[in-house]
Amino acid sequence: MIKLDILSDPICPWCYIGWTNLARALEARPEHPLAIEWHPFQLNPDMPPGGIDRRAYLEAKFGGQEGAVRAYLPVAQHAEAAGLTLHLDRIPRTPNTLDAHRLIHWAGIEGRQTPVALALFKAYFVDGQDIGDPATLADIAAGAGLDRAMIETLLAGDADAADIAARDAHARRRGVTGVPTFVLANQHVLSGAQPTQLWLDVIDEIAGQLADQS
Repeated sequence: MIKLDILSDPICPWCYIGWTNLARALEARPEHPLAIEWHPFQLNPDMPPGGIDRRAYLEAKFGGQEGAVRAYLPVAQHAEAAGLTLHLDRIPRTPNTLDAHRLIHWAGIEGRQTPVALALFKAYFVDGQDIGDPATLADIAAGAGLDRAMIETLLAGDADAADIAARDAHARRRGVTGVPTFVLANQHVLSGAQPTQLWLDVIDEIAGQLADQS
């Protein structure tokens, strides 16, 4: 298997779009050789623990309402092209995603990383849920087959918080400035929401190389 590391943040719409494009390629090549692992990268590492009002956040980030609308227009267009329906108007708050990243980490221990990552995307972008809220995260964990009581206990403490922060910082030191970032075989880096055809080409090339080696 060939390792594909995905650096993302559950509140990054391009990460959701990028995964969706990749997933289509994986579905079209069910015998693909990629082993996927998700890694933390917080778009807002200094976000207050309780998050902030989403409208206030977007207007501050993009210089007002018109700037926010312009910034999200390509997001809506690419989401539609990917077959996603994002309900951005349902999102009340922009959360701190440290706990969401902790949940993704714990899900990886149980072999449930991708289902949890996708559930977080859906909860935030489709259902308008606050994925900084421990109860919401516990619901997502239980829905993915994780032990709800154990996750609730972990979320109540600071287990693995320092590790998540250190991994995030390590990615930045290696030059990662935004997400999604895909790292193939710890050598080749692809940034941004790549189209499905590119992933099909990558998978076919890797498969051909592995066949030649065997």
